[in-house]
Amino acid sequence: MTDRAVVLIPTYNEAANILIVLESVLSLKEEISIIVIDDNSSDGTADLVKSIQERLPERITLIEREGKLGLGTAYLTGFKRALELGFDYICEMDADLSHNPDDLPLLIAPIRNGEADVAVGSRYINGVRVMNWPLSRLILSYGAGIYTRAITQLPVHDVTAGFKCYHRTVLETLDLSRVKSNGYSFQIEMKYKAWRKGFRLTEVPIIFTERTEGQSKMSKKIVMEAMTKVWELRLRDTFRKL
Repeated sequence: MTDRAVVLIPTYNEAANILIVLESVLSLKEEISIIVIDDNSSDGTADLVKSIQERLPERITLIEREGKLGLGTAYLTGFKRALELGFDYICEMDADLSHNPDDLPLLIAPIRNGEADVAVGSRYINGVRVMNWPLSRLILSYGAGIYTRAITQLPVHDVTAGFKCYHRTVLETLDLSRVKSNGYSFQIEMKYKAWRKGFRLTEVPIIFTERTEGQSKMSKKIVMEAMTKVWELRLRDTFRKL
């Protein structure tokens, strides 16, 4: 079977949202499989995933990790499993309903049509498309994009976006063992490395809605990591160590 799509969903204490997210993906007209990477949630998130997995084992894969190991390593683990399972289009999506599952086919379409290799669900093209954020966080996020583009020249408006789709060739080509960052910096690093390898990136306008249940994973440490990572990427690229 060819032309298969999957979405990777990292989870840590997302019991309030995960069933809604899974059912929303499963109800899409386009068949998209799911890989959940759970970091030993204490609220029963993994058990809720299993309750759906028992009904549709061919559509849902659950990877249970031993602890809170970070977003970047969760996605890297998911990439490896998705490639092993033979998926062609590999998407990323948050578990907190900030990303609308209905937008997944919009991310897959330009890759399937041969128009791009990476599709980014963007909050910052065709205006600012963010719901329920305080002004301070919007300024921080938008400013981070300006800062990152100025240093890296990355041709993407929403550099920290975590709602994306890759053609499998991108993930097979990149040396994922060299990707060490987490959080926002992971999203920047993956886009930058794909772009510098010559892959085509496109942005698809989406509406981002701040979570209403659970706790945000944002922290000052994640922001600082992203600010320093862009300089590391540029310097490593300059000395051809990317």
